[in-house]
Amino acid sequence: MKFNQTSLNDAWLIEFEPRGDKRGYFARTMCQEEFSTHGLISDFQQQNTSFSAQRGTLRGLHYQRRPHAEVKLVRCLRGAIVDVIVDLRQDSSTYLQHQMFELTDSNHRQLYVPSGFAHSFITLTDDAEVSYLVSASYHPESEDGLRYCDEALGISWPTAVTVVSEKDANWPLISERTEPLF
Repeated sequence: MKFNQTSLNDAWLIEFEPRGDKRGYFARTMCQEEFSTHGLISDFQQQNTSFSAQRGTLRGLHYQRRPHAEVKLVRCLRGAIVDVIVDLRQDSSTYLQHQMFELTDSNHRQLYVPSGFAHSFITLTDDAEVSYLVSASYHPESEDGLRYCDEALGISWPTAVTVVSEKDANWPLISERTEPLF
């Protein structure tokens, strides 16, 4: 696997290296030893999958508040997405900065999203399927989010948002918050 640092502290773009022949290919997508070498968490508690039928479907920006914060390892299994992460850690030099990553079923990239980051993606194709490993069990009372169109974040989505849940469309704006984000 190739580990590529991103412009955001502690977030990594990881490329697996397929080894192929006439049958197809084989590749490691997670290796506890290699993750440990890079100081990354590799103790995942659950695996989630989402399927989005329509291009322009947006999910997020989601995160879990402490003490149930979670690390995610995100990969697009079918179709294409742009994944967006936002650093919510007030003590980080990249606080409230975001970065976008194109993850597709053919580019062999996955995104390591550290604890303390909001996570979202928008589908670039119909029938997009995304899978992600999560380091903590879901805790509904700790769920939180940012509004995807909050001007304070300055996110320019690469395609029009055509489908978004009511909950994701109505997360509070950063300016409306009275408590720290994370």
